[in-house]
Amino acid sequence: MVNPVTTRRRRGFTLIELLVVLAVIALLLSLAAPRYFDHVQRSREAVLRENLNAMRDAIDKYQADRGRYPDSIADLVTRRYLRTVPVDPVTDSTETWIVLPPPVAAAASGGSVYDVKSGAAGNGLDGTSYDTW
Repeated sequence: MVNPVTTRRRRGFTLIELLVVLAVIALLLSLAAPRYFDHVQRSREAVLRENLNAMRDAIDKYQADRGRYPDSIADLVTRRYLRTVPVDPVTDSTETWIVLPPPVAAAASGGSVYDVKSGAAGNGLDGTSYDTW
């Protein structure tokens, strides 16, 4: 006669099997997470460079069309040189842009926005400060 207790099939996983699977998952995450955050930072920096280029281009076009620099970044939006004020992707704000006034030679034509820089603190992945871009 066959004993029903010894012929019963095992179901589920043992604790050791679960620990091994969790260790493998943790190892894979420890390899993938730093690469993920590095790519997120690189994309923010790329967007920051693009936003700075777009605003600088709009300032130059404004100055070429009107013969003076804009009084504020909002003037670029109201005169339709930009659709909206771009967001600084590092600070996630449109209020952190640093406005640079025109040099003395160009100040006679009027306006107060000659250039813009990011107001983000810290350095980019290339080691340069955000406010020097």
